[in-house]
Amino acid sequence: MLVFEFKAYGKSAQIKAIDDAIRTAQFIRNSCIRLWMDVQGTGKNDLQKYCAVLAANFPFANELNSMARQSSAERAWASITRFYNNCKKGIPGLKGYPQFQKDCRSVEYKISGWKLALNRKSITFTDKKGIGQLKLKGTRDLHFYQINQIKRVRLVKRADGYYCQFCIDVNRQENIEPSGNTIGLDVGLKEYYTDSHGVMVENPKFLRIGQKVLKRSQRRVSRKVKGSKNRGKARQVLGKRHLKISRKRKDHAIKLARCVVQSNDLIAYEDLRIKNMVRNHCLAKSINDASWYQFRV
Repeated sequence: MLVFEFKAYGKSAQIKAIDDAIRTAQFIRNSCIRLWMDVQGTGKNDLQKYCAVLAANFPFANELNSMARQSSAERAWASITRFYNNCKKGIPGLKGYPQFQKDCRSVEYKISGWKLALNRKSITFTDKKGIGQLKLKGTRDLHFYQINQIKRVRLVKRADGYYCQFCIDVNRQENIEPSGNTIGLDVGLKEYYTDSHGVMVENPKFLRIGQKVLKRSQRRVSRKVKGSKNRGKARQVLGKRHLKISRKRKDHAIKLARCVVQSNDLIAYEDLRIKNMVRNHCLAKSINDASWYQFRV
């Protein structure tokens, strides 16, 4: 499964319609969680049927595409299943009991409710939310794939705008010649990792470098009156700067991991419980900034 992401552009009325669709998806997910809490023995099929009940009782829910409503119910069931699996495995501590979502940032459509243009430069959403046609801008080319290969379409809200993601069902294979090299990795905070050959890669520390700018942006948010437009603008600037740092961190981890994988046939690394390590309040920020999890995955 490949995920291609494009920047989506639309008018102010279309942006409001996207926000309305996201709020509706959040409402359906939270309603499914409430049904599971109140009615014992509620299963996945019960949540799917409950979507039709919500559409009949709430006009704004009926405006959302039926498969998009089912997708929101699937999100609710995914959180419930994760909780059940954690209980069965006997994971110590909190088991991840399903919570109500307060800040949803995406809505997911399946194979209906949208139509891609022939030139693959725009997409039109055909449900009753009134999103309409959105222009797409990105570096990926969708002409290599058939329409029936696109299984999911997501609209994602971020600090710097709205994005459209396409989940494409395709088997991707890379033929890499064996190099005969083996390597062992030891991650750290001072050096990003040290391999068994003595090669050390410096830790970029993106958060530490941008911390001064983030603190200044955070102070500007704190000075504004809650609920004012100026506070909203300051929060948007702060969100963009956080997003920029997270993108740098992810890009560095993925490119470095790809380089290591292509250069070696066997890679050995320590299995760290990062979730437990970040409980140390003295090192939590540095550990999260290192993004070991993204590097390993």
